[in-house]
Amino acid sequence: MTLTNQPKIALGTWAWGDTPDGQVFGNHLTAADLKPVVADAMAAGLTLWDTAYAYGSGASEDKLGELLQDYPRDSYQLSTKFTPQMAAGDSDHEVADMLAGSLKRLHTDYIDIYWIHNPGDVEKWTPQLIPLVKSGQIKRVGVSNHNLAQIKRANEILGAAGIQISAVQNHFSLLYRSSEEAGIIDYCREHDMTFFAYMVLEQGLLSGRYSVDNPLPADSMRGQIYNQVLPQVSALTAGLKEIGARQNASVAEVATAYAIAKSTTPIIGVTKAKYIPSEAKAMGLTLSAAEISQLEDLAAAANVDTKGSWEAPMA
Repeated sequence: MTLTNQPKIALGTWAWGDTPDGQVFGNHLTAADLKPVVADAMAAGLTLWDTAYAYGSGASEDKLGELLQDYPRDSYQLSTKFTPQMAAGDSDHEVADMLAGSLKRLHTDYIDIYWIHNPGDVEKWTPQLIPLVKSGQIKRVGVSNHNLAQIKRANEILGAAGIQISAVQNHFSLLYRSSEEAGIIDYCREHDMTFFAYMVLEQGLLSGRYSVDNPLPADSMRGQIYNQVLPQVSALTAGLKEIGARQNASVAEVATAYAIAKSTTPIIGVTKAKYIPSEAKAMGLTLSAAEISQLEDLAAAANVDTKGSWEAPMA
């Protein structure tokens, strides 16, 4: 069951919970820094917010919860996650315990989509969602970083209680199409599940803001990972720029529109209000079959593997 009134793009807050020294993204954001982002996003109809306890051990949820208190609860949707690797113990209420912390930080009594963040143990963790759905604390169930067999098994477990998975959240971009190749996106389409694509812009690599001459922050983890492949993706970036020029769109907008064209809902991390109009623009772009094919050919020629260290192959 897909969400009603769901925007074509969700806003991600991974970078909002960066470590205090900014190791991952190379920044350290406060609620005051992010308040204009929330204001402009809500005004633009970008009202689906994705976070997780894992993003800074609750720091992202804290900031998001604080900033959304200015808005009626029914004017936005919240997506957050249970991360098995961060469970405090080994009991049959670990999911409930982590959810309780998220609800407190987010200043709400329910979550629109609650995810099992990583498969870990599908048989163990999935059943713990059932009483939380039945109590109304969770409106929809999602699974993230699960392969097709794990998605199907989780849906079987929930189905016995009359619940079905409504969303899948996996890494998907022009440079990483493992979920498409494994048949997961088709499965979601066939079973009325929304496929949420994270890292659509590969943490800025496909944003058009970085190049060999202007690399990502060298002292950040993303810079250490992506700067070395900037030469390989230069032709893809040029192709995105060429297509964008025909529609008065940026590289990032075209990369985001590509993900939408592939039947996904991109989760775009935004840390500055000036980028909100760009997300609204991306939602209105239409790419032709030829343009999609061109981009996929350029991406394949780049020969870059952007699978995260936390990810298992989908296929």
